Amino acid sequence: MGVLHRRHRGEPPHLSGEGFYSPIDNILNTADILLVGTVAVWIALYGDRSTRFTRFDLGCLAAVAAIVIAWAVTREHAVAHSAIQAILVIAYFPVVRRLWRAERNTESFTMWIGLMVAPAFSLLSSQGVLATVYAVRAIVSTGLLLLLMLRAERRARAGHAQPTG
Repeated sequence: MGVLHRRHRGEPPHLSGEGFYSPIDNILNTADILLVGTVAVWIALYGDRSTRFTRFDLGCLAAVAAIVIAWAVTREHAVAHSAIQAILVIAYFPVVRRLWRAERNTESFTMWIGLMVAPAFSLLSSQGVLATVYAVRAIVSTGLLLLLMLRAERRARAGHAQPTG
């Protein structure tokens, strides 16, 4: 850990800390960077009140920026990766809380199933322990949300079946 790996003198280091891999070797992480960057810019430019960043969102973004800066100084790849994974789990908390309290599901099954299937496929091509940790964390996190969505669907059906009065 923390060892700077280079293929040739002057070539930029790779973030994995386990060897030199290309962005394709951890396709899930590469795709996430593009997706998150695009969504963040889109929300900042075109978002309405319901999609604007909350203080919680801004706190997560600030924590990620601090981790990236710390990584740039220390080059502790595994530490930075673990911290980012922790923030990614913490970032699910508002959705988990909302789904836990929900009387009906407001999330898209199609979107969340896609977000669970993508890391499952990435496990077939990802190389390195850090890429595997990333994919497994994504599968577990989205799997939990899918279970909470099913719970909310069941609660909504049970609410409609009960007589009011």
